[in-house]
Amino acid sequence: MKKTLICSVALAFFCTTGLAALSMAQDKGPAEMVLKTAKAKKPALFPHAEHQARLKCGDCHHSKGADGKQAPYTEGMKIEKCETCHNKDAGMPKGLASFKDVGHKKCKGCHKKADKKLTKCGVCHKKGLK
Repeated sequence: MKKTLICSVALAFFCTTGLAALSMAQDKGPAEMVLKTAKAKKPALFPHAEHQARLKCGDCHHSKGADGKQAPYTEGMKIEKCETCHNKDAGMPKGLASFKDVGHKKCKGCHKKADKKLTKCGVCHKKGLK
């Protein structure tokens, strides 16, 4: 009886911690995000989960290496907001110095290849979005 109780408690513990670890590993951010900056006139709706189903994290995300240059995404790395580096004060070259420029370049570049209808402004910049 005592052995059964100990085994049951141990099994419950391992199952619970295993499920918790699994759920943390699967937490890949929100399903949808509203992308905007302080100066944004028209925020964009970004269906994050839809993109995760089709792409790898590294297709969009990257980091900054010790040398200050772009470094590839590595599994589990902390994801920073794009404007952390892509802003006028970060010393980025033209075209990379604003979140707006980078977003348009990255998103439209991909969408031109996949479906040209997805490059129209209203697809992402929906009316009434705040």
